Amino acid sequence: MFKNLPALAEVLNPFKSPRKSIGDLDADIAAMAIGMAADIALIVDRNGVIRDVAFSTSDLTNHPFDTCIGTALVSTVTIESRDKITEMLSEAAGGTVTRWRQVNHPSDAGLDLPVRYGALRMGDDRTLVLGRDLSAMAELQQRLVDAQNAMEREYARLRHAETRYRMLFQVASEAVVIVHATSRKIVEVNPAAVRLLDRDTKKLSGVPLQDIIAEDSWEDASALLVAVGATGRPAQATVRVGRAGHSLEMGASIFRQGNDAHFLLRLGVADMPTPSETENLARSSMLKAISQIPDGFVVTDTDFRVMALNGAFLDLAQLATEEQAMGEPISRWLGRAVDINVISANLRKQGAVRQFSTVVNGEFGARESVEVSAVSVSGAEDACFGFAIRPAHRRVEAFGGEAQTLPRDASQLTELVGRVTLKDLVRETTDVIERLCIETALRLTGDNRASAAEMLGLSRQSLYSKLRRYGLSDADAPDD
Repeated sequence: MFKNLPALAEVLNPFKSPRKSIGDLDADIAAMAIGMAADIALIVDRNGVIRDVAFSTSDLTNHPFDTCIGTALVSTVTIESRDKITEMLSEAAGGTVTRWRQVNHPSDAGLDLPVRYGALRMGDDRTLVLGRDLSAMAELQQRLVDAQNAMEREYARLRHAETRYRMLFQVASEAVVIVHATSRKIVEVNPAAVRLLDRDTKKLSGVPLQDIIAEDSWEDASALLVAVGATGRPAQATVRVGRAGHSLEMGASIFRQGNDAHFLLRLGVADMPTPSETENLARSSMLKAISQIPDGFVVTDTDFRVMALNGAFLDLAQLATEEQAMGEPISRWLGRAVDINVISANLRKQGAVRQFSTVVNGEFGARESVEVSAVSVSGAEDACFGFAIRPAHRRVEAFGGEAQTLPRDASQLTELVGRVTLKDLVRETTDVIERLCIETALRLTGDNRASAAEMLGLSRQSLYSKLRRYGLSDADAPDD
């Protein structure tokens, strides 16, 4: 019956004595065995027409294979797969062992169903076609591709952020020194600090901070670092540094990078020389870069009235000229009712705000979701606030889909499908989202319930009722 029995034995490793060990196998038992061994089994006649179908996996019940009986097998696959089916049936008709071929069946769901087929001619003119469902493998491959794309996007975002940081660090006119919090060794300095300390950059990297501070000032500098490290709040002290022994104000703040803490030291002296032409050029280049950066940038006074802005913010706020914004409160365009109060409280308390989610309201009614990073710049006469405003685009997660904002408990709600009614499932999901929003509003407002109610668009009475419902309210909470 087979022209290539040695190859068949090598590939399939059949029973050594099937006539003795199996005997005359009943047709029903043979059909059941074939159906269990393959995800899908097809009986095809000499013309390539499907005469019978069996499949053993529930994943294939959504694909109408039963309706394919009486249809040519080659017409049930996609166009690029038809040549593979024709070649496979031709090999099987000649009694040759066929190699496995991956083909795709079109699906009503929109995604093709990948199946790996092999064929074997039976005793008459019929051919047995066995298939293995590859949809699970295809889904894993797609998840891998999506995960890789998401990682590449995140890497690009971090690389761009580092580039912006490097640019600002290098062109800043203020002397900045970064020191490791534990070893007290200098990690990095910007060009302004190199000029101030009158040393080469390579000679400063890795040097203990004590080596650049005058001996009679080290006690004050050390006390400053200890205080900042203990409280986490910025502070400053007067010290002497450099070969010339400049007396200067050293401001210190602490930040974490990875698993290590670092001090950021800002150095400013009263007897600094007049900025050189190179420094003026660097400052001018920085201002040009800020004016053309695609993210919105705004500088306000301590009353949050606009002092300077770039073109990107004009586009977000739907303004034609800078004069329309000068002297106006930034809350006219930025934030919801209480967002500026929340940003103000954090700026005055911590000195910086990072990735605060809010909106920009355009002059002509457009509203765009944005992320705001802000910083407080201290000074006796030139204190101000700086805002970097970036449009917030929806992110796609690694496993193909929109970003999930629900807690892990919400994802577990899908396990209840089939156990409870859709009405109860939707109500449970709504409760999870409502509680999450209330907790977020309370965190952003520093547990100020009046501000949280305004942010959520609720009356205080409604908010107190929901707090009691979710167990977030103290027993003595006020009741309006």
